[in-house]
Amino acid sequence: MNAVLIAVFIMIILSLCRLNVVLALFIGALAGGLTAGMGVMDTITVFTEGIVGGAEIALSYALLGGFAALIAYSGITEVLVDSIIKALNKEESKKARVTAKVSIIAALLLIAIMSQNLIPVHIAFIPILIPPLLSLMNELEIDRRLIAVVLTFGLTFPYFILPVGFGQIFQNTIVTSFDTAGVEIAFDDVAPNLIIPAAGFVIGLIFTLIYYRKSRSYETVEIASQEKKKVNRITVLIAIISVLATFTVQISTDSMIFGALTGIMIFFLSFQFKWQKLDDELVNGIQMMAYIGIVMLTANGFAAVITETGHVTSLVEGIAATLAGDKALIVGSMLIVGLIITMGIGSSFATIPIIASIFVPLGFEMELSMGAIIAIIGTAGALGDAGSPASDSTLGPTAGLSADGQHNHIWDTCVPTFIFLNIPVILAGFLGGMIL
Repeated sequence: MNAVLIAVFIMIILSLCRLNVVLALFIGALAGGLTAGMGVMDTITVFTEGIVGGAEIALSYALLGGFAALIAYSGITEVLVDSIIKALNKEESKKARVTAKVSIIAALLLIAIMSQNLIPVHIAFIPILIPPLLSLMNELEIDRRLIAVVLTFGLTFPYFILPVGFGQIFQNTIVTSFDTAGVEIAFDDVAPNLIIPAAGFVIGLIFTLIYYRKSRSYETVEIASQEKKKVNRITVLIAIISVLATFTVQISTDSMIFGALTGIMIFFLSFQFKWQKLDDELVNGIQMMAYIGIVMLTANGFAAVITETGHVTSLVEGIAATLAGDKALIVGSMLIVGLIITMGIGSSFATIPIIASIFVPLGFEMELSMGAIIAIIGTAGALGDAGSPASDSTLGPTAGLSADGQHNHIWDTCVPTFIFLNIPVILAGFLGGMIL
């Protein structure tokens, strides 16, 4: 049996059975290591060493969560939400409610897209904006599964097709992986060959908007950290300055850690809030995002075990030997391998180097064009990111939408994003691999 298939299959099944994702990842990694003959202690050693590589990301997310909690505590997002609710109460027409609903969805989509390039904060905006908006979403009876897909689309589509921000990192990873495999391509060759697969994201989003258009009721639950407070101009100014400073430091130093620390320190040094209260909110925010960091650390350990087994190569080579000469089956199998790996480790960026070293020579052996190989590798790398229980693209939306305990990570985020984003993308990526 192939260790990669065993590990990912067990992880997904356990997650669907509502076992904690961290435990599902660990059990899956242990099963994969044992299947590959690594032994219990060797598997645990590799898993532990792999965790170290994600320490910076975990700390970054925890601090950004703390900073987000301080922004929420300042009350500026509540002012916006309250003003919208008052406007709705004044005008109870169906048209007003539809307009508000469309405006919220469009605004969150735009913000999510900008978080990948224009203001590259990734998922850090979610715990700032989403929890204060939950009461408004409840008022408008917006299905949170729709918002989960919209946010995940905004977190994945931009890096896949736009060569700026996180997109530049993702597409540079493809270029570097080709170079490692002994083939030189230009950075400008990547984005044009990803246009067809990227259409799958757009088609999936359209179907999502149609499918989840109906109202869904939620109970309005008071979130502890959202106590009502008076917001004055100084408070608003401090919040704005902290956000701008965080973005500036993060971009100039390329460090989410120092960016978040800058924003946090501005709140403390403003002396507009009691330090004890700020400390309580900071801890609450860190706790909210720390879970994401823990999952990411565990996913790094899972990825290390998968790589160490060496069964990724045997999986691809076995497929190539079985399907030699059938282009359609080869392209489809390559995409499925990428889906399996990314679903397991939860990172498209980490998947690219793993699969490119095998897919590049395999693609040329199957006489695929350069454009087709780029499209297949890009798609195979991104597949699964939207539906993986261990991906920050699904963990982020869940962290915001489940702030009141009414949104399940697996069934309300992972399953909808897998169906409406991964399936259309794999079909579009298959088309790109066949015609390019």
